[in-house]
Amino acid sequence: MALFMSVDRLRVLGMRIRERLWVKPILFCALSILAVVVARAADDTSLVGIVPDTTRESLETLLSIMASSMLVIATFSVGSMVSAYNAASNSATPRSFGVVVADDVSQNALSTFVGAFIFSIVAITAVKNDVFRPAGLGVLFALTALVFGLVVFTFVRWVDRIARLGRMGSTIEKVERATAEALARRRRAPTLGGVPVRPLPRGEAVTASQVGYVQHIDMARLQAWAVAAGARVVVAALPGTFAFPDRALAYVSLPPGDEPARSADEVAAAFTIGRHRRFEDDPRFGLVVLSEIAGRALSPAVNDPGTAVQVLGVLVRLFAQWAAPASGEDTAACDRVEVPALSVRDMFDDAFTAIARDGAGTLEVAIRLQKALRALAGLGGPSMRAAAEDHARLALERATHTLALPADCAQVRDAAARRDD
Repeated sequence: MALFMSVDRLRVLGMRIRERLWVKPILFCALSILAVVVARAADDTSLVGIVPDTTRESLETLLSIMASSMLVIATFSVGSMVSAYNAASNSATPRSFGVVVADDVSQNALSTFVGAFIFSIVAITAVKNDVFRPAGLGVLFALTALVFGLVVFTFVRWVDRIARLGRMGSTIEKVERATAEALARRRRAPTLGGVPVRPLPRGEAVTASQVGYVQHIDMARLQAWAVAAGARVVVAALPGTFAFPDRALAYVSLPPGDEPARSADEVAAAFTIGRHRRFEDDPRFGLVVLSEIAGRALSPAVNDPGTAVQVLGVLVRLFAQWAAPASGEDTAACDRVEVPALSVRDMFDDAFTAIARDGAGTLEVAIRLQKALRALAGLGGPSMRAAAEDHARLALERATHTLALPADCAQVRDAAARRDD
């Protein structure tokens, strides 16, 4: 159980670390200092007679050039990344910032530039103070050439990425990938490793003590406590739920004689509550963000129906993934914790309601929405079919009440009635 808990916590911690820009630069700085130490250690090995002679003057010149240029490039990269992040927030939605800032190529580029700068400064200081003998100078020259080549390769690769980072297409792709990963995890474990909710009395309510969104539920911790206490836990707030005092997080059925207050503290501690929703354990948040991107594109200030059509295609892919048979479904490791499954109707509300409302007056969006919902009605089971048909009917009503030309209304009705494209 402890292993399960640690792995679950480490996964969430890893997701948080990916969004911190300072982590990788610090790691690369440590590696840079280690590289200089390795070069110094070469003086005490058999490399003394193998490494070719390298003059201090040439090495100092090369390191000085690298130090001055790396500081400029690192500053430039930070400015470019901030501009890309602002562009993503302004053109798409501020909720997409988390997946944009976690871009590995940009983080690796910044880390490489800062690490190369630290390497150059430390190496220059060591060379000027006669720390190295001939073997160390030769190894340091080889390491400098290696760092220089890595910087050139990283810079070329980063320029290609920064040209796309923050653009609408790139942002949509990153949000789609994050949502697809969250959906895949939930598809493998529809009840988060617990068991479905049974029609039994729910027990005493455990309420939230702070205001925010449920970001993560430590199922292993709930299971361990339930086993030790001989209790049963029914989760009432899935990740993404807005929690506040008196909002039930879970219901606990306790054995006779247990202390409700102590039990409530143990159960509430398993729920991580933060200011913002997160993509990792909250698939519906990704659907909301995609819907927001489409809604902003349909605003009069932007007037970009093509982006809304693109988002509809993304939503069809995501729901098709959700409707596909699950492979390698996780077993219920937490048999004392009952968790409700995601509601397909709620997921459709998150994805399509805003697009149907904001795109009702745009012919191409209204037609594409009907085609998307018709496709989903044929892909999923009864619950998805019912949700798709209900949303198609509401979208048709919105479009026919908003479109001015009867011919446009007729095209939308035709798209809703057709069974083939």
